[in-house]
Amino acid sequence: MNDKTMILVVDDEPRYIRLVQVNLETAGYAVDSAQDGQQAVEKVAAAQPGLLLLDVMMPVMDGFTATERIREFSTVPIIILTAKGEERDRVRGLDAGADDYIVKPFSAQELLARVRAVLRRAERLTDASFHEPVYAHHELQIDLAKALVTSKGKEIPLTATEYRLLQTLAASEGRVLTPEDLLTVVWGPEYRDDKEILWVCLSRLRQKIEPDPKNPIHIVTRQGLGYLIPPASNGRGE
Repeated sequence: MNDKTMILVVDDEPRYIRLVQVNLETAGYAVDSAQDGQQAVEKVAAAQPGLLLLDVMMPVMDGFTATERIREFSTVPIIILTAKGEERDRVRGLDAGADDYIVKPFSAQELLARVRAVLRRAERLTDASFHEPVYAHHELQIDLAKALVTSKGKEIPLTATEYRLLQTLAASEGRVLTPEDLLTVVWGPEYRDDKEILWVCLSRLRQKIEPDPKNPIHIVTRQGLGYLIPPASNGRGE
């Protein structure tokens, strides 16, 4: 699939874009580029790429703002690139809707590993552990054939990572999954210890699917153990 996947690289340094482009094209990906967040928003709106590599510090519109704007109309996978490596920048980017982050400077091997991991999550929108076309939990429904999540009949737009996280929890309804379990299944074994990315994604997912995110009924925390979707009153549904 690599030769069919278009990756949009957004950075205000042409030299850096060329470097990333060479690494991606050598691995078989097609590459387009933009030099600020506004251009990125416009290019995603005009022709949805397979993945976005988005620098944080840029003129016109920074990467955080661009991510928020893009998330208003697209679930394209986004990896933010930050030179700072500070926790607040990683959290802010993930909270804005990014799927992953890479701290500059990074190696070609790390870049390609992260790209492959995020694209795998975008591709895996079905799960063989389900044996029914629609999963229901109270008013929340997951149409597995269409990879569509709804609540009271209204569609809830999720990113590929959010969908995979919800799907993984739903497939194990009633069973506590540890953070390590979820990170390994959803993100990949190399993310097993990156609990920060899980916490931010869970928070964002709860904001979208829970009637009251402060008192969740769909994704419940078991302190010191992990997370689960508790059985609804009839097991599946109401």
